[in-house]
Amino acid sequence: MNQAKPQRLKIGNGTISGYISIFLSILALVSILCFIFPEKLTTPEFREIYTAASMQTLIKVVIVAAFFFSLLSLILSKKIQLAAIGAGIAGVAILLGAFSVQGSNVQKSDWYFGLDWMLLDLLLMTVIFIPIELFLPKNTNQTKFHEEWRTDLVYFVISHLFIQFFGIITQKPAIVFFSWIGLDGIHTWVQNLPFIAALFLAFFTTDLFQYWAHRIFHNHVYLWRFHSVHHSTQHMDWLAGSRTHFIDIFFTRAMTFIPLYVLGFSHAVFNTYIIFIAIHAVLIHANTRINFGFLKYIFTTPQYHHWHHCEDPKHYGKNFASIFPFIDMIFGTYYLPGKVWPEGTGVHEAQYPKGFIKQSIYPFTKSPFDTDLKMEERSDR
Repeated sequence: MNQAKPQRLKIGNGTISGYISIFLSILALVSILCFIFPEKLTTPEFREIYTAASMQTLIKVVIVAAFFFSLLSLILSKKIQLAAIGAGIAGVAILLGAFSVQGSNVQKSDWYFGLDWMLLDLLLMTVIFIPIELFLPKNTNQTKFHEEWRTDLVYFVISHLFIQFFGIITQKPAIVFFSWIGLDGIHTWVQNLPFIAALFLAFFTTDLFQYWAHRIFHNHVYLWRFHSVHHSTQHMDWLAGSRTHFIDIFFTRAMTFIPLYVLGFSHAVFNTYIIFIAIHAVLIHANTRINFGFLKYIFTTPQYHHWHHCEDPKHYGKNFASIFPFIDMIFGTYYLPGKVWPEGTGVHEAQYPKGFIKQSIYPFTKSPFDTDLKMEERSDR
């Protein structure tokens, strides 16, 4: 499969520091909106985790960091363009109140966007994974600026901004089917478990449900149309996991929510689970050669999940679990050949569309005949 050559970034010439400055200054600028419109742009569940004071401090740190990287870019490159853009945006953020914004009492809102969750998650993921992929890459010819990085960033932004929408529609099936049972006794028992035991139970049950939801999307001819969007990337990196069709998101998250709702985990367990999944889901798609030693037999790793995305038909239908490899072992779909990695990822469709809009529409436009042919090629799934 032919792949466009990714754009390379050279370390030490001021380009990376310039882009970091621009990125940080944009985050600071946009975050001011969360203070101005907290009811509509922030997530109630996450407002319980952080405080307004901590976010005020974080914005100031980000602004200072943006100016630092802007200066560093200017010193290293001897060019003013990237440095000026980063410093300029940071200056605008200061003028709009980055150093003076104050928290306020937030009234309950019937609807909201998850702008705060998107900004915090994006900042955390970039701090963790961009250095890893720059200095410990698996594919040394790939950088963050491959031809489809903007598409994956759009998926990331939309899935975070519409967190309320996806949350509501994925919770409904579990509430409708199980709310009549009377779950108070189960909730009490689970919440009285030791924290580690409850956390393992949350990991295992959600991963078991997610395993079968994931496998169904691979085995069902019509559902594969939607899941193929996720597999279409030829550039595995920390943003690749965000490329997921909204039908795929609805079904898999709905299945995952069933054990969370039925078992009624405590807030501490639930929040730990959310943070772990947010980081781990990005990790297993990352472009890193880190081997993880014996841990790769306990938790899924980039090598493990990259084999799931392998474009070679001989290795289709493997590694559906998102957390625990032993679940794949139980159901006969485990594959981890030592330290060997797949040679490529993607789907065998020469005309697979590029761009968020086209990929969102594509599953609805494919004919059953075309899909049957593709599933016949992937009959081992």
